[in-house]
Amino acid sequence: MRLYRLSPDSVHFPPPQTALSEPNGLLAFGGDLSPQRLLAAYRQGIFPWYSPGDAILWWSPDLRAVLFPHAFHQSRSFSRFVRRCRWCVTLNQAFAEVVSACAERGAEGSWIGSEVEIAYNHLHQLGHAHSIEVWDDETLAGGLYGVAQGALFFGESMFSRRPNASKLALGCFCRYFMHQGGKMVDCQVLNSHTASFGAHNIARGDFLAMLTQLLPLSLAAGCWQPQTLFTVLPDSESRR
Repeated sequence: MRLYRLSPDSVHFPPPQTALSEPNGLLAFGGDLSPQRLLAAYRQGIFPWYSPGDAILWWSPDLRAVLFPHAFHQSRSFSRFVRRCRWCVTLNQAFAEVVSACAERGAEGSWIGSEVEIAYNHLHQLGHAHSIEVWDDETLAGGLYGVAQGALFFGESMFSRRPNASKLALGCFCRYFMHQGGKMVDCQVLNSHTASFGAHNIARGDFLAMLTQLLPLSLAAGCWQPQTLFTVLPDSESRR
C-alpha cells in the first residue's frame, strides 16, 4: 500500500481499503477543501485531519468509531444534571461561533485552522454542515458541528465551556436526529470522551457497508431549519 497524492483537477479518491495501516487510516494527501471534494470524501468514508500549515491529509481508519443515536448513554448523574439544567439548546443558530470555539480548545483542537473554518462555513452555507449550540443565558457554553449526508451525521468536533455542555449538545442532537430519521453518527476515532457517550468501534468494512445503505436515505423535510430543541432527554429514555 502507498500514500496517494490527490490531483488538484479531480475530486477522485483512492479506495478507502488501500489506506495505510501505520499510521492507521492515512489514505492520501493534497487537494483542497472545496465543497465538492469534502462531500466526495465523506460519501466514501474519508475525512480530512491535519495541522495548520501542513499538507491536507485524508483518512479512513480501521477501526471506525460510531454512535447510534438510540444508544446514547445517559448516566444517572447526567440525568440529574439534565433535570436541574436551565440551559437552552439550539440547532444551526451560531455555526461559525461553534467552529471557532472548537478551534480554541488548545492542543486537542489545534488542527482546526482558518482554512478549515472557511471550508466548513462554506459547507454550512450550502446546507451540508450543521451545528448544535448550548446557551447559558446569552453565553455559548458548548456545542458541536459536523456534516450531514443521507441518514448519517459525520461529527467533526465539539467543545465545552461549562461542565457537561458538549454532552448535553450531543444528547439533544442524538434524540432529535433519531426522530428525524437519522441512523448513525460517525465519531471517526474513538477516545474516552466519545466512548462515555456510547460510541464504539466497528470494522472499516462494516462502516463502509453501512455508508452504502444509509447515504440514499432521507431525513424529515425541514429538519435542519434553525430552531430551539426544547426536549432534553427525558428520564424515561435514560440508559441505566
